[in-house]
Amino acid sequence: MSTFTIVVLVVVIIGVATFIAMKTGKVADANNNNIPDALEEKLEDVKEVVAEAKAAVKKATAKKTAKKNK
Repeated sequence: MSTFTIVVLVVVIIGVATFIAMKTGKVADANNNNIPDALEEKLEDVKEVVAEAKAAVKKATAKKTAKKNK
């Protein structure tokens, strides 16, 4: 088997196991959108960090551009 096939197979197995765990109640999914709540919370945290980093980069770029234009 090729490496790609093995990786795809592992991802599918993990996905099916997570889906079954959600449907049996072992993994929380309060709004029944088939996305585990823990994953949704982590995604929100990542979005906040990315927004902060984006703001910092934009601020640093603006300062650099202002110095360059003087």
